[in-house]
Amino acid sequence: MRILVIDDDDQMRTLLRQVMEWAGHEVIEAGNGREGMQKYRKRPADLVITDLIMPEQEGLETISSLKKEYPRLKIIAISGGGRIGPEAYLPAAQELGADRVFSKPFDVRELAEAVQELLNHG
Repeated sequence: MRILVIDDDDQMRTLLRQVMEWAGHEVIEAGNGREGMQKYRKRPADLVITDLIMPEQEGLETISSLKKEYPRLKIIAISGGGRIGPEAYLPAAQELGADRVFSKPFDVRELAEAVQELLNHG
């Protein structure tokens, strides 16, 4: 399965790529929402993991755009929260169509399990 990871933090992208590759997935990376949208349109992924607070195009806008164009796409949102904490952003991400939400720091096993579950159960 192909997974698109969108995060402006290099270390977080590397961590997510390693976890997803370890779980047997192919990973495409993007540093912000705009780049993520471009990469998705070129090579659609089976699932998207996106950060919420990013420059250029942030995660809520990205989730909203992806869901509009690809309603059946599975999306996991992650957030460290920025200035006001993840609890402010994650419910909004769910309202816009994220299938699962995680606040940083998250348990990588739980994230990998959520990915598997979403991919298996469409």
